[in-house]
Amino acid sequence: MVDVDDRLAAAAFRRLVEHLRMRTDAQNVDLMGLAGFCRNCLGDWLSEESEGALDRATAREFVYGMPQAQWKTMHQAEATPEQLARMDASLALNERLRAERKDR
Repeated sequence: MVDVDDRLAAAAFRRLVEHLRMRTDAQNVDLMGLAGFCRNCLGDWLSEESEGALDRATAREFVYGMPQAQWKTMHQAEATPEQLARMDASLALNERLRAERKDR
């Protein structure tokens, strides 16, 4: 496995965040359904990795570029039953893959 310098990884993370800020049309429910993570996940991971330096709301605000509630008001559409079903299936896949990884 290739090791990537933390500075490069941080720069790539910032580019991902900027891309997600630009692509407000990419709904979190669709990201969850396709890739098993969304803006909330990125914020939560950032908060968790900060070891208490950033609470979830602050970390999510960094990812969204504004308070999450404001972003939801401006950009979030009502999820369809199909989107929710894809998201649920994707979350189940995440759990299965995590369990398989632990078993190795």
